[in-house]
Amino acid sequence: MKEYLKSTNEVLDEQITSQNGLSSEEAASRLEKNGKNKLQEGKKEKLIVKFFKQLGEPMTIILLIAAAISGVIEVIEGAFPVDAVIILAVVLLNAILGLIQEGKAEKALEALQQISAATSKVIRDGHQITVKSEDIVVGDIVVLEAGDAVPADCRIIECASLKAEEAALTGESVPSNKVSEALEPNANGDVALGDRKNMVFSGSTIVYGRAKAVVVATGMDTEMGKIADALTSAQEGKTPLQRKLGQLSKILTVIVLGICVIMFGVNIVRSVIGGDFGFNTAVHTFMLAVALAVAAIPEGLATVVTMVLSIGVTNMSKRNAIIRKLTAVETLGCAQIICSDKTGTLTQNKMTVVDFFGSDEKLLANAMSLCSDAEFDTEAGTAVGEPTECALVNYAEKVEMSKNREKQNYVRISEVPFDSSRKMMTTVHENDGKIVQFTKGAPDEILKRCVSIWENGEVVSLTDEKRDEILSNNKKMADKALRVLACGFKNHESAPTTLTSEALENDLVFIGLVGMIDPVRPEVKTAIEECKGAGIRPIMITGDHRDTAVAIAMELGIITDASEAITGAELDNISDEDFEALVEKYSVYARVQPEHKTRIVNAWRKKGKVTAMTGDGVNDAPSIKNADIGVGMGITGTDVTKGVADMILTDDNFATIVSAVGEGRRIYDNIRRAIQFLLASNMSEVIAVFLVSLISGATLFEAPHLLFINLITDSLPAIALGMEQAEKNVMKRMPRESNEGIFARGLGFGVVYQGILVAALTLTSYFIGLYAFGGGMESSLAHSLGTSMAFLTLSMCEIFHSFNMRSLKGSIFTIKKQNLVLWGAGILAMALTVMVLEIPFIASIFSLYNLNAAQFFTALGISILIIPFVEIVKLFQRLIDRAKSKKNNK
Repeated sequence: MKEYLKSTNEVLDEQITSQNGLSSEEAASRLEKNGKNKLQEGKKEKLIVKFFKQLGEPMTIILLIAAAISGVIEVIEGAFPVDAVIILAVVLLNAILGLIQEGKAEKALEALQQISAATSKVIRDGHQITVKSEDIVVGDIVVLEAGDAVPADCRIIECASLKAEEAALTGESVPSNKVSEALEPNANGDVALGDRKNMVFSGSTIVYGRAKAVVVATGMDTEMGKIADALTSAQEGKTPLQRKLGQLSKILTVIVLGICVIMFGVNIVRSVIGGDFGFNTAVHTFMLAVALAVAAIPEGLATVVTMVLSIGVTNMSKRNAIIRKLTAVETLGCAQIICSDKTGTLTQNKMTVVDFFGSDEKLLANAMSLCSDAEFDTEAGTAVGEPTECALVNYAEKVEMSKNREKQNYVRISEVPFDSSRKMMTTVHENDGKIVQFTKGAPDEILKRCVSIWENGEVVSLTDEKRDEILSNNKKMADKALRVLACGFKNHESAPTTLTSEALENDLVFIGLVGMIDPVRPEVKTAIEECKGAGIRPIMITGDHRDTAVAIAMELGIITDASEAITGAELDNISDEDFEALVEKYSVYARVQPEHKTRIVNAWRKKGKVTAMTGDGVNDAPSIKNADIGVGMGITGTDVTKGVADMILTDDNFATIVSAVGEGRRIYDNIRRAIQFLLASNMSEVIAVFLVSLISGATLFEAPHLLFINLITDSLPAIALGMEQAEKNVMKRMPRESNEGIFARGLGFGVVYQGILVAALTLTSYFIGLYAFGGGMESSLAHSLGTSMAFLTLSMCEIFHSFNMRSLKGSIFTIKKQNLVLWGAGILAMALTVMVLEIPFIASIFSLYNLNAAQFFTALGISILIIPFVEIVKLFQRLIDRAKSKKNNK
């Protein structure tokens, strides 16, 4: 409707209301017709649906099918379905862990509702009454005063010195001055949200003055409602890690099915040729295929990754970063773009006096402080009230002119309140029987009313030269994006009786100027330098004016030239296609609206950049949800932002992001170690089982053997690998590309050669047991002995190999600091393996042979060989890398 472009009477007529408000009957009718003034809630996914989604992974489905069929076969044969029970237990455990760790409640819309005022003052039937905010309807006349929360979007019909705090909605760090007159449209025929001075919006707060306003939008039709719509429509994409694990899952599924089909076919053909094909042969062949499926599927991978991420989450919480979604922790580690809101994130969201001009700073500070309505709260240690006036009172406190003391010496006896037309405010005080007036306001307006200036303790004439000096200093401050105020005083023989601007605000003595700004956080500049060193580009997105944004960005080192900044209005004139081509040109966006922020985030994401978005206001929420990882502020952040954020900074410190980036990179490196370790183990199992079956038709390991190895001797050390410390250069290297394959940078080669090595050692142990120690035994006992030795070798091989994985290419003998958790995991896994082999009751469940000392230590000795073999390969890898490096340097 663009009510802000229309006159007050036109708006009232359109809403079919008047200055006396609606009648109670009409309000009830509109409420019934249009519904409550509240935001709609999105449908929540049921717990059972989330659970079944956990079971819907391709590898999990294969295991479930294998468990079901093997269970039926075991029951038909009259045996307890051990294999089926173990497989199902593992699948259910992984699903429950995933459900617990990935569960994320949708709290954004609930938080939006909590922002709205509980009750509001309206005029109905010609009388002012208080009603529930949710019962407000379009056409209601709302009465607003300082401290009130605005319950709906309203067009102001009358106001006096009204200021609204809209930082959470528009990004403005300074309260917006409001008017009741119709506005003039810009070149596009509209007015930007932050410039709609005759409107107040749902969720904002009145900080000064009073007003009456007519409600023009409620519920989902408000600006906040549009944000709520954006939240529900925003797409939550998968993190890079989720995508890579999804690809891995599909690859392994195809491999598993292929191996099972080949193995099943080979054995069926062999039995048909041998003339012994029958039900028992088919069952044996199927169980072998199940064993191969279990061998190929890394059952512990999801659990290990979840545990490694959980460890990272714990570490990050100690550094003031709370992760709300586990798999998102690594995304920040590969972030290439960080889009940050300025107000409250890069700056302190606290107006502060940083410069002054005048011969008497204490007089200037005292005059500014006394001529304001903010008060200093001794308990809180800061001023309370309108932010600009708070800055003045805090400034006075800083120069030892405490308002709490001085207001006793200078008792206010009258005032002329501030209004936006004359841009100044006057207060009159009594001091030891003398009457003094202080007037503060816009420098140009104050200077017009000054005839003299205070210099060196006396009043002197305000010459043109001195006037030019004042204007020059005013320009210097303004050029630094400072908000400048001037102050003057005037002595009276007696208390003035005519309290008007015309009577008081003239013949002033100029005292000086103060320049204030929402200052940058002191630690942010260093944090941005570290981000750039890590190959991360910081982007500032703000609702503030261009000059202010540019000044802050240049101070922080985000940009070096003003041409790198663009406004929301300019962005509106650029198509999505053109903007995608130009997005790399800009690092500062000023006077933007919520939809602009989402466009910016999406443009970077379309370029394949992993994008993070930080912010604290309601206006940041849609772009935070659309980003690869959203970072909310814990102190100044709204509940809406926290509800959609993947990570929350509890100290609101931009520098915390730097440590989070380093932790994210460390976690991803450790996950790569765990993946290589687990997949090499699975490959060794598949090779060993496949070759033994191919050679002799026997099954080397049954499903319980493989599940034990995968979940105990593999998973425990893999989790411990997640405790490895970060490499020294972790924040000196460029971010990895989001489309980097999971087998990139040598991981695939490592899986293959290490899998072959472990399989070779396992088969060596099996054949030694089968022929050297079991040569005089019955074939089934000899096979059991060989399997038991192979089981011990494979289990111990994995434990020893986990130490190899502390460095993918470096020698483990050069790592000075020990991973005590890995030592603990290795000892525990070794103890459990020995128990399975040597305790008769447990050994019988797993159908394993009790090994004597010679057999035990032979198998153990073979497993230790994995360390020198891998060390030799690493040595050649390092030599090759050095040769390549020398060649590139030439």
